[in-house]
Amino acid sequence: MREATLFCDGWEFSLQPVGTEFSPGFSWQKVDIPHDWLIEDTNDLYKTSTGWYKRSLTVPEDGRRTVLRFEGVYMDCRVYINGSPAGEWKYGYTTFETDITDLLRKGENVITVRVDHREPNSRWYSGAGIFRPVRLIRYEDAHILSDGVYISADAQGNVTVTTETERPENMPAADLRLRTVISRRGEEIASQTNDVCAADDTALAPEIIRPGRKYSVNDQCLKVNSPKLWDISDPQMYQCSVELLCRDEVIDSVSVSFGFRSIEFTADRGFFLNGRHVKLHGACMHHDLGALGAAVNRSAIRRQLLKLREMGVNAVRTSHNPPAVELLELADEMGFLILDELLDMWERQKTTYDYARFFKEWIGRDVASWVRRDRNHPCVIGWSIGNEIYDTHADEHGQEITSLLKALTTRHDPRHNACITIGSNYMGSENARKCADILKVAGYNYAERLYDEHHAQHPDWMIFGSETSSVVQSRGIYHFPLDRPILCEDDEQCSSLGNSAPIWAAKSWEACIIPDRDREYCAGQFIWTGFDYIGEPTPYSTKNSYFGQIDTAGFLKDSAYVFRSVWDSRGEPFVHIFPYWDHSEGNVIDVRVASNCPRVELFFNGEKIASRSFDPDRDTELTLNTRLPYSKGELKAVGFDTNGSEIAADIARSFGDAERLTLSPARTEIPAVRDELCFIAKSVVDD
Repeated sequence: MREATLFCDGWEFSLQPVGTEFSPGFSWQKVDIPHDWLIEDTNDLYKTSTGWYKRSLTVPEDGRRTVLRFEGVYMDCRVYINGSPAGEWKYGYTTFETDITDLLRKGENVITVRVDHREPNSRWYSGAGIFRPVRLIRYEDAHILSDGVYISADAQGNVTVTTETERPENMPAADLRLRTVISRRGEEIASQTNDVCAADDTALAPEIIRPGRKYSVNDQCLKVNSPKLWDISDPQMYQCSVELLCRDEVIDSVSVSFGFRSIEFTADRGFFLNGRHVKLHGACMHHDLGALGAAVNRSAIRRQLLKLREMGVNAVRTSHNPPAVELLELADEMGFLILDELLDMWERQKTTYDYARFFKEWIGRDVASWVRRDRNHPCVIGWSIGNEIYDTHADEHGQEITSLLKALTTRHDPRHNACITIGSNYMGSENARKCADILKVAGYNYAERLYDEHHAQHPDWMIFGSETSSVVQSRGIYHFPLDRPILCEDDEQCSSLGNSAPIWAAKSWEACIIPDRDREYCAGQFIWTGFDYIGEPTPYSTKNSYFGQIDTAGFLKDSAYVFRSVWDSRGEPFVHIFPYWDHSEGNVIDVRVASNCPRVELFFNGEKIASRSFDPDRDTELTLNTRLPYSKGELKAVGFDTNGSEIAADIARSFGDAERLTLSPARTEIPAVRDELCFIAKSVVDD
């Protein structure tokens, strides 16, 4: 029977100059996986170096095969068993497996992993090392292929399960049967048993077959009456268990979670989930976790998603690489839509040591890994084959690569569980538009100005904003006045008033929100970005970006409340005043109030100084704005419902002297498991 165990403890690590061959004389430190060696030195986050990992392994001699599954190793790694090469993988963001059976010896074995990290390899912080989990998998010689169960389940309860199996050359398919069971919360709902059918090798993708083996591909069709649908408001999940039987004895079993749902991108009315129109209120997210670096942590990702939900986000674009599987599992569980992205470059490089150097040789294997791992997740609504790809603009070879990637993706998701798209900042280019025409689902980066023209010229295109906004802001920093654009200041911070934007960006939050809101045919948008991330510190040369609506510590910036006022206009009522109220006496201060309440009134020291009504579906100004000479006191904003009843309030007071520190844990109890974290907010409180 199959046995899969987490294989993340007991590792040792040694950091060496780039290109260093293994030596038993290395100095080693104990580490847990996931591990990012670059984050350990924040003064040198982009160090070219080679990391060596090692771990011992003893397995019983029971005839089963032994496989190591690496969810992500950044970047360009090689695996050795007892000093002999066992496998290699180039791209840091795709999952790979190495069958080490034939290299194992009786007793203790030594696994070593070499990772060559060369800079520059990305336009942002990548991290380095075995930064996602490792699993040890053992199964019989006849088994279900890795990621070899493919499930499609529609809103009417129809389920198609395709299972790929591998067996020794001398084992006839007639000896094998498949039993598939659909269940929910432990209760069996539907099942089916079929004989295994022998298949020619050409029935499977060439990236997943091995010489000297035989294969089978079986389709099973099942029906679940009145299924509970997976939806962003109620993400109902089911389980599919597939058993491989040899002469009625179960020799392998794989369980996969999935959901019943339907998705549709339309040319005139946007995106539909389960037949219901849903505007994509999305955020682009890089993979780092702030102070944790690139090392994956489920607790930290869950916290990010909860913070994004606070501001009304319902979708995430995994910029610009396949995500950690933990993100997809949480999105399934919590009800987020995912635009799953593959690459930031194709054959034409953006940095010296990026994936372009591996593209031609490795792209087939990486697409196979990407799609096969993620295709059963109901949260995944799109396969983005690239971001801002210069190849699509440069010449018609970009169209050839587009068609190649479309074909490779479809090979592994032939029933179109998700659509195929691209995020392009070259949509003004004829070549790029031809690439979009191959895909029909067209993502625009910072090109809202082209929406109406292209919608008229290409009525069969499904248009959305794959990357928008890029307004920059530092939490709690304000550069006045609001009506003067201010990108750079001596403090190397960006204004959170909403008046700080790079040349390519939207000029304001409103200029990002309104064009998308007012175009029914536009499926939605993914703002750049949800969280700040390490790297790309436009417009300065500091450590992390300023693009996020939430900073790397997880605190919401003022912009998050402006997006929330429209994206969560019917949610829990709120009012938010900014900036803080403590300035130099007499200075004229721009005061803004964001709210999802129908009406807001603003008071200073008890006197009403401004008011306005809000209509989030039609307003061209999304905040209450006023100007006030600073004097010590209290600002209070009150939100009212349509009946005139107070339903929310916010207060900003002049500061007193600091009196004490307070610590506020995000939760008071945590499960006693290895990857759980508790985030604690530290505050300075006045008198």
